[in-house]
Amino acid sequence: MRLNELSSRLSQWFCSESPLSDIVISSRIRLARNLAGHKFISRCDDREKQEILQTLKDAILSLDLLGDIFFVDIAGGSGLERDLLIERQLISRNLAAGKGPRGVVIATNELFAAQINEEDHLRLAVFAAGLNLDKCWQRINDIDDAIGRKIEYAFSPKLGFLTACPTNLGSGIRVSVMVHLPGLKMTDQLKKLFEAAKDMNLAIRGLFGEGTEAVGDFFQISNQVTLGISEEKTVEDFMTLIIPKIVEYERLARDRLMVKDANILDDKISRALALLKSARLISSHEAMFLLSNLRMGVNMGRIKEISIDTINELFLLTQPAHLQINKGQNLDPEQRDILRAETLRAKLN
Repeated sequence: MRLNELSSRLSQWFCSESPLSDIVISSRIRLARNLAGHKFISRCDDREKQEILQTLKDAILSLDLLGDIFFVDIAGGSGLERDLLIERQLISRNLAAGKGPRGVVIATNELFAAQINEEDHLRLAVFAAGLNLDKCWQRINDIDDAIGRKIEYAFSPKLGFLTACPTNLGSGIRVSVMVHLPGLKMTDQLKKLFEAAKDMNLAIRGLFGEGTEAVGDFFQISNQVTLGISEEKTVEDFMTLIIPKIVEYERLARDRLMVKDANILDDKISRALALLKSARLISSHEAMFLLSNLRMGVNMGRIKEISIDTINELFLLTQPAHLQINKGQNLDPEQRDILRAETLRAKLN
């Protein structure tokens, strides 16, 4: 599969017909693993990185349970291709900016990705739309076991899976749920959420993971502790306690806006729609902000004529790399802003 085939379609994890999809965008479970008998990536030279890459690539591509998959050589790809994969949540910024041999195996349906030679030798990830962590866990556990039968992982009976970062030591699991929280933002309750998350050893990051800001009121909620906690317990806590409580708070905030600040709410939504339908120049950051307000308006029934699928599609199609790859040329910032505005007007009018 060529990467420009990905750039023109909506990711399957960005589906509007999934559990709690008005607030929960997607679920992801990631496992950090390293090969026995090799140094951590930060200590490897290019020869050893190439050996690790080839070993893991061969093992993963030989698995039958993954369906249609393909390999992308990150070291040999263009910066635009790397940016596209970041925008689609398939690789991290660390892998894109890394040095030496590295790559990623991706399922054609984009519900699985295996980054090779990121911070750890292997970062497995399984995705699903909405709140579907139990489904993600079952699938990634099967994949992890299948790979473990082909290679030997670095493992300690006392410490569990050995990882480059101590916070991943033990199970190596990182549970992450992407949520849309404009109601909490508008009612100035995000600070309370951040404080509660800190007390619960949770990390709250932006749309593109670690080190990114919360563009468009999208946040990734993930666990920070892996040692001494089973994978099943981590998944269960997110499924039954953490995410349902966040969803409840967001819905209460939206209800409060409907009752106490309906005019302010409708003004924000209407202004967003008007700008998106008429702007001639619009930045990526502004488009995300306005689309976030529009998404809230559609989910709250304040706008009837636009579908959530259209808004979800625009979140991806208006990202910088998507615009350039679909256009077939590199564009400077002003050209991207013009093309972004054209794309928005065409879809929304």
